[in-house]
Amino acid sequence: MPREIITIQTGQCGNQIGAQFWQQLCQEHGISADGMLEDFATSGNDRKDVFFYQADDDHYIPRSILVDLEPRVISNIMDSQYGNLYNPENIYLSNDGSGAGNNWASGYAQGERICEDIMEMLDREADNSDSLEGFNLLHSIAGGTGSGLGSFLLERLSDRYPKKLLQTYSVFPNNDDSSDVVVQPYNSLLTMKRLAKNADCVMVLDNAALTRIVADRMHIQNPDIVHTNQLVSTVLSASTTTLRYPSYMNNDLASMIAPLIPVPKCHFISTAYTPFTSNTSTKVVRKTTVLDVMRRLLQSKNRLVSTNPSKSSCYISILNIIQGDVEPTEVHKSLLRIRERRIAQFIPWGPASIQVALTKKSPYTQTQHRVSGLMMANHTSIAGLFSRTLLQYDRLRKRNAFLDLYKREPMFADGLDEFDDARETVHDLINEYRACENETL
Repeated sequence: MPREIITIQTGQCGNQIGAQFWQQLCQEHGISADGMLEDFATSGNDRKDVFFYQADDDHYIPRSILVDLEPRVISNIMDSQYGNLYNPENIYLSNDGSGAGNNWASGYAQGERICEDIMEMLDREADNSDSLEGFNLLHSIAGGTGSGLGSFLLERLSDRYPKKLLQTYSVFPNNDDSSDVVVQPYNSLLTMKRLAKNADCVMVLDNAALTRIVADRMHIQNPDIVHTNQLVSTVLSASTTTLRYPSYMNNDLASMIAPLIPVPKCHFISTAYTPFTSNTSTKVVRKTTVLDVMRRLLQSKNRLVSTNPSKSSCYISILNIIQGDVEPTEVHKSLLRIRERRIAQFIPWGPASIQVALTKKSPYTQTQHRVSGLMMANHTSIAGLFSRTLLQYDRLRKRNAFLDLYKREPMFADGLDEFDDARETVHDLINEYRACENETL
């Protein structure tokens, strides 16, 4: 029985990533831009109904809710080639269309006003599922809608569906460069509190790392948002292949997430992917073996999170999803080689093993490589990313800069306790990851 997953796309970033993700899924399952199954795609043994359902005329519709507080991005999606794919009833655009103005508090307050409409869409989609497993939230944590409205939806979903899994794909801002969103540290911190408390699993995607990979690994001179979104959609589709092309293991979300998160609070997962390819790139990896792919996945340059591991940093858990025509004996040999060379440092109090899930590639898309791999890893160095956010927040807060924007909203009208609470939550999270590096918990 399929375990369905409902995807919620919020804000500019979430909807742009989501649009690319559905495009990729359609290509992998042989579904045309208007949702009809292609003639060549009738014999597949894939599970389309995890992410799609069929309408009365047999065309496939994504189990997806598109939410934004300003119309530009969703209008572009609806005017695109794939505009007819989506269910128009599952699209929410705010009436005034003014957006959240890159203000978390504004996005959260508007969430309270439009809550009933969005929850009605989600309830309808949930009732339409035979065996709903959970929700995927696609959003950014730095702006206004993805962070504020996304935070509000996380709270409501965990309240309304306490037994369903809540997984997020959260795009973290580039902390190294100066941002055009001056209140980015405030928005990030307030969202991180909800990610820590309400989500079951957070896939961390870091803008700095995405831009670096597109430039360095895919050899694109002037990377733009289309290239980074393409990269994210590749990771999204790879992380769901075991659900869509099931084998005897890791064929539902719970069995993938459970081994990755031995400590409930430490549920922030970083990803790595190899080999990277793009339509414009000429320099590609020519030969791929299982050992080569698994070794590359452990290299920091292929990781989609910018962290600086210290000597004490270590892996809490690793799950490698290897796609392609692979023999299990190749996997065992590769794991032995990696263990002999001690390429990966694991926590001292847990099993030092890399878990591997083998999965088929889509028969309908042509790839240049025999083997590709995605690593989902719980690594203690992710605390460094949170520390940078905390440092930037402290700098702004020390000067009480830009707080008037937040005081206008009802949540902050009586005081700024919410900021202090969020800071404490993130600080505790950093300490939790640091504690994992010690001999005993």
